[in-house]
Amino acid sequence: MLGAEPGSILEWERDGDKVVVRRAGKYTFDDIHRALFGDKKVKKQSLRQLKHGIRKYMQKHHAGG
Repeated sequence: MLGAEPGSILEWERDGDKVVVRRAGKYTFDDIHRALFGDKKVKKQSLRQLKHGIRKYMQKHHAGG
């Protein structure tokens, strides 16, 4: 119903006894690039390198490691 998909940003607010949820936006390529590599310029990455960067980021920020 929301058209939410991977990368979508959701926002919600309470309205009495209801919670209203709406899609607020989507992460851009630049958002993902900054999360993985910071502000530094990087050379073109292979799919393997990109997956490794995502795995490393997720472990650091969401798996306590």
